[in-house]
Amino acid sequence: MNNKSRLVVFVFCIVACVTYSLGQSVGNASYYADKFHGKPTSSGKPYDRNAMTCAHRTLPFGTLLKVRNPRNGKEIIVEVTDRGPFTRKFMIDLSYAAAKELDIIRYGFSPVEVTIHTPTVIPYKLAEPIKDNKELPIIELTDAPVIPLKEVLKTKEIPGDSLKNK
Repeated sequence: MNNKSRLVVFVFCIVACVTYSLGQSVGNASYYADKFHGKPTSSGKPYDRNAMTCAHRTLPFGTLLKVRNPRNGKEIIVEVTDRGPFTRKFMIDLSYAAAKELDIIRYGFSPVEVTIHTPTVIPYKLAEPIKDNKELPIIELTDAPVIPLKEVLKTKEIPGDSLKNK
């Protein structure tokens, strides 16, 4: 292998490592205190302790993040609405509801894995035409329950059919 080929492979490896590290992060997460409930965040929205939101230092407001607690395997999706945390000890600040879902409340903080979440949008054809130039509704699939094919074949019933018959 000549020097140019080695350089290309080396640069490729560096780019791959940097891309992977930017896509997924591991660090500690804390959660907001109740005293901030109702007060405006950096994005202008008031902080709601019951909403699935978070604070991140650099990601744009409105970014959806998938946060996973490796201790128990629980995952949630939160929206970035604020800046912080302002200590290097933590990577992300979660709302009270998000921290409760991940089971972080009793510890105060916990290690988490954070990845940017891009929802899957499926285009579909409407049965009736849209009037008044309204926008098409969007069907979004997020963490839909997965039913093994064996289970579907055992019952010989298509999931969701029982709702149509009522």
